[in-house]
Amino acid sequence: MAPADAPDPTDETVVQTAADAAEDVIFDTYKQSAVRDYDVTVIFEDGTLEVDVYLNAPADAADRSPEAVADAAALAARSAVDELFDE
Repeated sequence: MAPADAPDPTDETVVQTAADAAEDVIFDTYKQSAVRDYDVTVIFEDGTLEVDVYLNAPADAADRSPEAVADAAALAARSAVDELFDE
C-alpha cells in the first residue's frame, strides 16, 4: 500500500502502464509476426479505468483463442494499474 502522502500516478503513467501490460500479454502469447492487427485502448478519467483490447490473430497460432488472450490482456492491464496505485 502506498504511503498516505505519496502522490498518485499521473494519468499518462496509468494509461502507459495499462497499455504496456496488455501488450506484454499479447506478445508473450503470440509471435509478433502472427498478430495481424491489435489495438489497446485505455481511458483513465476521473479515477475510472477503461481498457478495451482488440486482437486479430490466427486461432491456431497459440494454445488460447484470440478472444481469451484479449480478455487476459485487459485483465493484466487492470491488475498492473491496481499495483501502480498500491506502490
